[in-house]
Amino acid sequence: MSDKKRVLILTADAGFGHRSAANAISAALLERHGEQCQGEIVNPLDDDRLPNILRRQQADYDRIVTELPEVYQLGYQLGEIRVTSSIAERALIVVLYETLRDHVRRCQPHAIVNTYPLYQAPLGAVFATTKNYIPLLTIVTDLATVHRLWFHSAIDHCLVPTDAVRDLALKAGISPEKIVITGIPVHPRLAQETRPPAALRAELGWRQELTTVLAVGSRRVKHLDEVLDLLNHSGLPIQLAVVAGGDERLYSQFQATEWHLPTHVYNFVQDLPTLMHAADLIICKAGGLIVTESLACGLPLLLIAVLPGQEVGNAEYVVRGGAGELAQKPVDALQILFHWLDRGGQLLAQRAENARRLGRPNAAYDVAELAWQAAERGPQTRAARSILGRSGLIKFLNRHAVPWQEKRGLGRREL
Repeated sequence: MSDKKRVLILTADAGFGHRSAANAISAALLERHGEQCQGEIVNPLDDDRLPNILRRQQADYDRIVTELPEVYQLGYQLGEIRVTSSIAERALIVVLYETLRDHVRRCQPHAIVNTYPLYQAPLGAVFATTKNYIPLLTIVTDLATVHRLWFHSAIDHCLVPTDAVRDLALKAGISPEKIVITGIPVHPRLAQETRPPAALRAELGWRQELTTVLAVGSRRVKHLDEVLDLLNHSGLPIQLAVVAGGDERLYSQFQATEWHLPTHVYNFVQDLPTLMHAADLIICKAGGLIVTESLACGLPLLLIAVLPGQEVGNAEYVVRGGAGELAQKPVDALQILFHWLDRGGQLLAQRAENARRLGRPNAAYDVAELAWQAAERGPQTRAARSILGRSGLIKFLNRHAVPWQEKRGLGRREL
């Protein structure tokens, strides 16, 4: 086993935001403490032992939120009820205890960083049965409307993006000293890019003198084609950079379009931060990742899609902060853009200034530093903090046939 401090970074692939935050933290840890610290990213939901319904929810995420938004919203709202969330936490302990126990046992981490809300209750149960509490930092990855499952007594640090989420954490019973406002981690390269937009546009083959609109789509962004059709026939002095986000149907449609404006079409890009720094504004959905990255780049947001649940809060945060506007229908997007570009782009410049004020491009470094400090402290042996108590928790695990012990030789020992 390496002498380096080990940080286990837990994530999931329901959407892009959780994995992106994990990657950002890992990159910042490597850059700042690579010689002394080793980060490992793990998605516990990939475990074949888990029920299909839990493993498949990642793959089905896009379909559920686009085809069944009312079902998604109902599930989100039910999870906000205290009694329901308590039942959910106990169910998660039954389902995920063994998987998380095995990851902790294998990695032997000095600290754990969590970017997904389902793991905290099972981790708390693992800590309670072993009496070995590993410093746990949870990163909340939405800006305002946040699921109650994010807030759990097992955490040592609750790292939140905004004052609004800090207030929610306090309301959920998290101690003030545990809460730190860091922003949502974005990849360090967003902060490292310092070249002026004109230079980036020249490198990308874009027109340097035109106001540049970056439009980012995916399977979960409705009406982007309608918005771009209006812009294409608007006669505005702009150029478009259009990213289909891996949606092959949308990409083919954009490739076949007769563009009347200078337009650059991409499918899925690895260097989206470069495109963001080269643009003057972005048209996108209100996802936590794209909103956070845009703000980190000082990029005004013209939001055209909001999924029920956490994205509502993301949109409200952007609009309240003056960093963007929400278009309820495609023609609204055209109207908003006209207003932004009027009078020499005065309103667009104000939106950009507000976006820079809200953005936290160094959030990954701040989180990495807290993770490093936690790893230096390392695990602690102390009395169980489970709401069931240790003996009650063990009875609960035994009742549900959850193995919390392992065989060693002829006897048995606690994990």
